[in-house]
Amino acid sequence: MSRVSRLLNRSLDVWRFTRVSDGMGGWVETWAKVGSVRTRLSQPNATERTLADQTNVRLTHVAYLESDAAVRRGDELRVSTRKFKVLATYEPSEPGTYLRAECEETQSAT
Repeated sequence: MSRVSRLLNRSLDVWRFTRVSDGMGGWVETWAKVGSVRTRLSQPNATERTLADQTNVRLTHVAYLESDAAVRRGDELRVSTRKFKVLATYEPSEPGTYLRAECEETQSAT
């Protein structure tokens, strides 16, 4: 257990754009769930909250994860109807502490 485990307060599913069987002997590229991770999402700042009133606005979030989380650039972290696209992942200066993922949330008009 890492030093930040107690701070990771929600579970998100990890989705990855991958090739899956189409059931007819071929392949199709689609989003597939590859696992779940414990995470902590930072809140958007005041400017981002103001912009969130508009449709199709991307909100920047920071997700903190276990240091060994299988999350990489291009993945999506999902919970309920919310989607967070992973733009980049970073380790802090002390390896093995946690993984930081910079994400963008896309909200669509319903």
